[in-house]
Amino acid sequence: MLPVPRVSVSVTALFVYPVKGTRGIRLDRADVLLTGVRHDRRFMVLDEDGGFLTQRTHPKLALVETAIAGDTLTLDGAAEVLLDDEAYRGRPRLRVKLWDDVVDVVEVPGDASLFFSERLGEPCTLVRFPGDSVRGVEAPYGREGDRVAFADAYPLLLASTSSLADLNARLDVPVAMDRFRPNVVIDGGPAFEEEKHDAVTIGPLHVRTPKRCARCAVTTVDQATAESGKEPLRTLASYRTENHKVYFAMNAIPDAEGVISLGDRVVW
Repeated sequence: MLPVPRVSVSVTALFVYPVKGTRGIRLDRADVLLTGVRHDRRFMVLDEDGGFLTQRTHPKLALVETAIAGDTLTLDGAAEVLLDDEAYRGRPRLRVKLWDDVVDVVEVPGDASLFFSERLGEPCTLVRFPGDSVRGVEAPYGREGDRVAFADAYPLLLASTSSLADLNARLDVPVAMDRFRPNVVIDGGPAFEEEKHDAVTIGPLHVRTPKRCARCAVTTVDQATAESGKEPLRTLASYRTENHKVYFAMNAIPDAEGVISLGDRVVW
């Protein structure tokens, strides 16, 4: 019997989302820290009561373009935000609840809060996750020292084009991968192969994948228009539901810092 050829799996897209809920930035290479891709979800928008905002309730966040040039983050080419930790050192801290965690944050100076207030039509404050703040990953899936910034619960999200193709074959109108807001997109291998392994090596980086990602209404927001509907969550729920949760993509935790690039080989 001839040996079964090994399927080649590689990285085909990389993304960073500097402000939680806003549009992502495509990367050719990603500098991965213990908290995730450098600058990923280091900023977050709060309402006037201090509650955090996402596309779940404010889909217009999807229309905000972000770009990074040097140590500056720009919002729609208008408002500018400094990225360097030193710019926030010594500033007053606020205590904010993010899901089940209470974290220290710093208000971003300048016109960024006004920018989001005007875009969303309500008073908003943009805050930053300070470099010395510590927030652990979702228990009990992490280890001591595993950390995350303003991402929902894990440093990285890994998604597969094969799994997306499986979903799109069931939809009347296919959806793009950006509905799922991954950091790392891989190509090759069977659909949902990524769920069969608790760890993966991406280029030089070893990453644990302890838990599938439970999906929410953000997947129903068209990232190009901010319009929402029922898909693809309704179709996903028809065949990807377990314990009342709908799953797509894998939460991931890096074991060390490193750099991953487009074309890097992926090995389980």
